Amino acid sequence: MRGALSTAAVLTAAAVAFTGGGLAATAASAATTSVSTAPLAQAGSAQAPSNTAQAQTQTQTQTQTQTQRGTAQAPGKTLRLGAKGEAVVRLQERLRELGYRPGRADGRYGGTTLAAVWAFQKVNGLRPNSTVGARTWAALESPRAPKVLVPNGRSTRAEVNLSTQIMVMYVSGKPALISHISSGSGVAYCETTKWQGKTQRFCGSARTPTGDYRTTWRRSGWHKSYLGELYNPIFFNGGIAFHGALSVPLRPASHGCVRLPMNVGGELPGLLGKGVPVHVRGAFRG
Repeated sequence: MRGALSTAAVLTAAAVAFTGGGLAATAASAATTSVSTAPLAQAGSAQAPSNTAQAQTQTQTQTQTQTQRGTAQAPGKTLRLGAKGEAVVRLQERLRELGYRPGRADGRYGGTTLAAVWAFQKVNGLRPNSTVGARTWAALESPRAPKVLVPNGRSTRAEVNLSTQIMVMYVSGKPALISHISSGSGVAYCETTKWQGKTQRFCGSARTPTGDYRTTWRRSGWHKSYLGELYNPIFFNGGIAFHGALSVPLRPASHGCVRLPMNVGGELPGLLGKGVPVHVRGAFRG
């Protein structure tokens, strides 16, 4: 859910909203994506893990080995937001190969690709920024697997790391989608809005609670709530949901929901069904 946007958040929102052909292109991209395109699924033939810690540990080791095998020589050209060309295409293709979602491989480094770069940098222990320089290229050549938060979790599940502001969707025990997120800001709020035909005031604490949940109801397209509009929301803890948003800044900024870039919000419903475990861990330290 959306809180007040800072100037930086507005700039991010504009970049995300207008990069990669807009919502129509996002929907087209999502429609052509399937679990079989997940990069780690191509890297080996490991079986889906059982619910035992031993099997999960073995699968985690295999996943990390598979990620390391998926090396690629980077162009080495420093890229900044707004860059265009073949090096950007290589960046976009490599990010998608590894499970991130940079949008179409159109050679344009805009807001959608930026969100995927942030996610990759955070998973690989780099400070997230818009520059793809030597350290990011080196990490793209030999990437890390995302940290497993629930070693004995179900093979199909979603994990939310509040510390790093990352969401990982696992399918058949492998990370099928890795995304930058923005969770609850932790700031108390009071909002006055027109709801159910009358003006009402809502107050609360903008927190994304940790715990173990399951996905419940969802809506397609834009859904109006009393705290704002959510794109393709998938609820998992009362009124808290995964949803696409026009602004997904680096800091937690929502009323409690897990904000996703718009293209990820368009694709996630095809991977995350009803009753799927959602595990929320960590705390953002800034």
